[in-house]
Amino acid sequence: MTERTAQDRAKRPRSIVAGPYGHPFHPILVTIPIGTWIASVVFDMIGFVAEDPTPYVIAARILILIGIIGALLAAVFGFLDYTQLERGTPAHKTATIHMALNLVVTVLFLVNLLLRWNADDDEVSVIGFILGLIGVAALGASGWLGGKLAYHYGVRVADERTQSEGFR
Repeated sequence: MTERTAQDRAKRPRSIVAGPYGHPFHPILVTIPIGTWIASVVFDMIGFVAEDPTPYVIAARILILIGIIGALLAAVFGFLDYTQLERGTPAHKTATIHMALNLVVTVLFLVNLLLRWNADDDEVSVIGFILGLIGVAALGASGWLGGKLAYHYGVRVADERTQSEGFR
């Protein structure tokens, strides 16, 4: 497959389920786990200094659960985009690392949730907090790779002819 054809293929959805041309669903869905998991770490920090940490502990647990559900949804649509990439290309290699990191992060937050589910609500789980910090750091690295896929390699981004319509 030629380089241009591989690029064109990476921009076009295999199915409309992945989102229309130039507007994939995966990037918007990733905001759910990113936002909820970062917020869970913030709630943990507040819980450490709060007189009554219970509402923050419960909120962090709920946010982690919502993030896991959101991550699974984002993964489905991300995988649809991933299947469009030609093996052996830099974009495919980057996407593979991006996907693997996201799976590790999701497992970290799943372990975090299970740990918290069995803990008391009257104090923040230190181990859960540390897992959250590690998860958010790895999520940042994965997000950087996701940005590289979109902004550097143009995966699922409209081609230059379509982009130029916005500047005429």
